[in-house]
Amino acid sequence: MAEAIYVGGLLVATPKLDDPNFRRCVVLILEHDATGGTLGVVLNRPSDIAVTDVLPTWDALVTGPPVLFQGGPVQTDSALALAAVPSGQEPLGWRRLHTGIAAVSRLGTVDLDAPPEILAGEIAQMRIFAGYAGWTAGQLEAEIGEGAWYVVDSEPGDTFHGNPESLWRAVLRRQRGELAYVATCPDDPTMN
Repeated sequence: MAEAIYVGGLLVATPKLDDPNFRRCVVLILEHDATGGTLGVVLNRPSDIAVTDVLPTWDALVTGPPVLFQGGPVQTDSALALAAVPSGQEPLGWRRLHTGIAAVSRLGTVDLDAPPEILAGEIAQMRIFAGYAGWTAGQLEAEIGEGAWYVVDSEPGDTFHGNPESLWRAVLRRQRGELAYVATCPDDPTMN
């Protein structure tokens, strides 16, 4: 199943995954290498921290809700930004991921101190994530094999979904066959 993991794809937590860091989360894969591991950000975990409290100059460019998102449990003191680039060009210091989504060039070298006016005309939407999700080589494949994750295709609206808390159900609901039924699973499966 390792071939199913790809940059731009989604990892959707199965109801079986009860790790509080990933319970009912949707992860966008940003990097994947069979020998180097996998890196992604959780798309559906908005925090209570307003972007203006941490990065006030970027607030005007952030797509609602205007808060930092919890990108994952790794390096939560670092920031990563994702943006939709409608023009098809790569803004300075960013690299294209897939279908019009760009990410800051490298984790740890993010320059969110740069003037946001430089990017204002080049991006349509943006979200800022604190931390990221990471797996060593083979770790994610093992978790998929244990039934912890579904690997599905992403759609353009997933990264900037208007109601992030509903993204898990929305992604599952649009799948074919039995996987769509998982969207109806109650928050507490023992209550079923």
